[in-house]
Amino acid sequence: MAQPMDGSLLEALQEHLSMERRASLAYFAMAIWCAERELRGFTHYLRQEAEAEQTHAGQVADYLISRGQTVLLQSLPAPRQSWASPEEIFAAVFQMEAEVTTSLQQLYALAERSSDLRTTVFLDPLVEGQVAAEHEAAHLLGRVRFAQNQPAALLIIDGELGADQHAPASLA
Repeated sequence: MAQPMDGSLLEALQEHLSMERRASLAYFAMAIWCAERELRGFTHYLRQEAEAEQTHAGQVADYLISRGQTVLLQSLPAPRQSWASPEEIFAAVFQMEAEVTTSLQQLYALAERSSDLRTTVFLDPLVEGQVAAEHEAAHLLGRVRFAQNQPAALLIIDGELGADQHAPASLA
């Protein structure tokens, strides 16, 4: 049974679902680029991120279905597939994560304006996870920039990514 949902909020949720799907494709294209250069750790990390973005899209789809809404899948353009360096990839990663954060913040504001408590409750853990993802992307971009495209430094980062050691340092 359909539960009433503000039309602009529904449209924004559908667009966010597409954004998550585009992010998944972008991460997969980045993973391929790294695999072609034998950067196994970078490939591993980016492939995991592609899968995570697909899961996020699934969460939005599940939520829309639970509200009795029809999920509309839009056609997606082919992602960018060429970069000059890992630094360029992680600059794009950070930009993409920042855009997803902005989208979630806008969704949250729309849900609040619509007095749609169900949607704000749904979005709470997504926002929390996204803030962490953006922080991690900024951290990794900083590490890759610090490496200054030096092969030895990039291979150290590659090893860390392959071992799932990519979290920012914590003082707490």
